[in-house]
Amino acid sequence: MNIINKLTIRHLKENKRRTLVTILGVIISVAMVTAVATISVSFMELLQKQTIASDGEWHVLYKDVNKEQLAAVKNDEATKALVISRDRGYALLEEGQNRNKPYLFLKEYNAQGFKQFPIELSQGRLPQNDREVVISEEIAGNAKVNYEIGDPLILDIGKRFNKESQELSQRAPLQSENGKRTETFESSLTKSYTVVGIIKRPTWEPTWAPGYTIISYIDESMIGATETVNASVVLSKVKSSLYTHAEELAKKNQIQIDKIQFNNNLLRYYGVTNNDNLNSTIYSLSAVIMGIIIIGAVSLIYNAFAISLAERSRHLGMLSSVGATKRQKRNSVLFEAAVIGLISIPLGIIGGLGGMGITFWFVNPLIQGALRESVKLTVSITPLSILAACVISMLTIFISAYLPARKASKISAIDAIRQTADVKLTGKAVKTSKFMRKLFGIEAEIGLKNLKRNKRRYQATVFSLVISIVLFLAVSFFTANLTKSLELSQDGVNFDIQVSTEREDTEIVDQLLKSIAALDNVTEYSLMRDLTLNAWVNQESIAKELQEQVNQDKSMLKNGKYPYYIDLHALEEENLRAYADKIGADYEQLVNPDNLTGIVIETIPYKDREAGKYVETKAISTKIGERIDLFYTVGETEEERPLNQIEIAALTDQSPMGVFPAGVGGLTIIVSEQVLDQLMEDKEIPNVHTQLLLKSSDPIATQHQIEDLKENNLSIYNVYQSRQNDEQMILFMSVFTYGFIVLITAISIANIFNTISTSISLRKREFAMLKSVGMTPKGFSKMINYESIFYGIKSLFYGLPISIVVMYLIHRSLMNSFSYSFALPWISILYVIVAVFIIVSSAMLYSSAKVKKENIIDALKQENI
Repeated sequence: MNIINKLTIRHLKENKRRTLVTILGVIISVAMVTAVATISVSFMELLQKQTIASDGEWHVLYKDVNKEQLAAVKNDEATKALVISRDRGYALLEEGQNRNKPYLFLKEYNAQGFKQFPIELSQGRLPQNDREVVISEEIAGNAKVNYEIGDPLILDIGKRFNKESQELSQRAPLQSENGKRTETFESSLTKSYTVVGIIKRPTWEPTWAPGYTIISYIDESMIGATETVNASVVLSKVKSSLYTHAEELAKKNQIQIDKIQFNNNLLRYYGVTNNDNLNSTIYSLSAVIMGIIIIGAVSLIYNAFAISLAERSRHLGMLSSVGATKRQKRNSVLFEAAVIGLISIPLGIIGGLGGMGITFWFVNPLIQGALRESVKLTVSITPLSILAACVISMLTIFISAYLPARKASKISAIDAIRQTADVKLTGKAVKTSKFMRKLFGIEAEIGLKNLKRNKRRYQATVFSLVISIVLFLAVSFFTANLTKSLELSQDGVNFDIQVSTEREDTEIVDQLLKSIAALDNVTEYSLMRDLTLNAWVNQESIAKELQEQVNQDKSMLKNGKYPYYIDLHALEEENLRAYADKIGADYEQLVNPDNLTGIVIETIPYKDREAGKYVETKAISTKIGERIDLFYTVGETEEERPLNQIEIAALTDQSPMGVFPAGVGGLTIIVSEQVLDQLMEDKEIPNVHTQLLLKSSDPIATQHQIEDLKENNLSIYNVYQSRQNDEQMILFMSVFTYGFIVLITAISIANIFNTISTSISLRKREFAMLKSVGMTPKGFSKMINYESIFYGIKSLFYGLPISIVVMYLIHRSLMNSFSYSFALPWISILYVIVAVFIIVSSAMLYSSAKVKKENIIDALKQENI
């Protein structure tokens, strides 16, 4: 080790406090980078495990392949494991008590399928040949015959068809009208089985599915030459080329391209997708967010080294006076950075991983209800993530130290020893307005002159504040938009069970549905009557998505108006009152039958298939007080018959429970029962449906209770699993993103405290001089307060415009997959403005409080901190 490096080590040891502050700043920065990398990998792995636990582990599915094609898929170099499956079909369950589930649905898997798919055994064992089955435990509670292990099961297996003779899948609910089944069943095979086990209801079976799942066994050797099966492939390596590879394999073996299906729900959590818009969104967002993180880390470390250099300037000047070259002085600073990096990077990585471990330990109980029992959020450490954290940290430290190192090489011996390089003493440089002194006093003028005199320290502090503002606003905007985007991409289910009936006796129906709403596990309900009508809307008021179509084809208009369909939903009194209060509408106005009014849901989300993105748009351009002319059609001729006008009482983007906003070209209106009765008075309007929407603490038990009522004209639609998945995704993203906000906020506050406290410590001699010429403690406090205000105003002046630009870039990145208007987060901006002044004032007061206790003589003599 050469003499310059030895002197650098000695200087670090002598200035322990400043060295520790610099090391702490670097540790925080490295911990931030490590935490971001770890939390990203951990959440992706969690979502992978959760998806596998719900839907099974597979990546590519080749449907309806023959034995020869199956062998080609199996022998493909990319195939790690192969699951063979087949949907055998339906069999009638005549003993069933649930009128909405009159079938058994038979699936077959090979031995690998039992490993890759979530088949949870309750009793017995899994099938080992094609004459054995396991049955769902749901059958036991809904069949008159109590099936047990060892019982024979003879099934007539076939298919379901609707009225148009189209085959129906397991995801298609039972087809019925007016309480009568309209679908048909045709059997094609009779086969006997032995029950060898009982399984829990598979997660892939929709709760509204008409058949209870039973599973048998299939082996490759059992497949006939003319038979087809489904081949689900688990790939040895998941990479973006899997899409083209699957298509090439299909072409080579005469497998139809439309028979290939990808498990996009799982693949997206590996960072793999064939959606170009989604790829653009992911890459551009990653670039923006990682850029923000790196800039924040650089600023934190740069400030530590910049302040270190300001304090070391006399030391470097003395080195220069005894013959140190520019290169040696520059290398001295870089060597200091290397030493601090060697200490800080390992500690930062350990701190980042430890912090995430503690965070996940607290978070797991919060998200436990949304996860399957076998899935937990754990810290995932990959060599790539640790390597990335190390490389980014080393690069950050080098960039942060290089600029101060260059500056150090240019310091002359005289300037460094005098310490005049950073101090501007010309009158013009420190000139302040007379108005400033008259308005705020001598203390404010001294504070402002100090900021002008010590420009580099002042700029370093302002830069830290600006970065902190940008970090917080960018991340909070990102989290809010990510949640909004996620909600747009979900199907909007906000209830667990839908019970509907087509009975015409309104009083009996209301009594029946209210008795259902009073069941034990029901936590919330909404009773409504639905009606589909029509309206003619002026061309200038229609959705912008329709304007282009209308301009190209004027025949779509009639007398300058466009035909809209109207989804009318009448809420019962209690729900309507709660909904009106929520959106700020006048309930009394809504229930007045003499003035027909309704709430229009004007903002609607939908998926634009052509553009491949989720869009939020205005369903109609209108305002409160305007009226809509309603009409309905009758008969095969669709004769138009006018109804009353309805006045718009309120406009909103919020839907009540169970109401899905209409698509483009439609309008959803919420009214009272009184208004609906007035509209229907003496009119024979068809297709009026009554439905009850329920939220339940135990949706399956509630469904069974409803079925026990033995009401043949009730249709039950249980969607709790879909809703659970939606809420789970939003919860995951909320925990992730708000955790990120907390992390960024903590880093920002640490950055500001570190910069200001170190800067204040370096000014001990200056403060001692001010006290020595008569500045009182009160005057000193006023000066510090004014400096805080100047810091805050200057940082907001730069920080807010830069933040707006960054937020717009994030918005543009999301617009590759979504479409909604850019809106500034005014609440977050207000929080930032308040927080900046609180944090700066706290840091200044905390740091100056320690300076106040210093002895004037000792402080004037002091060289180091």
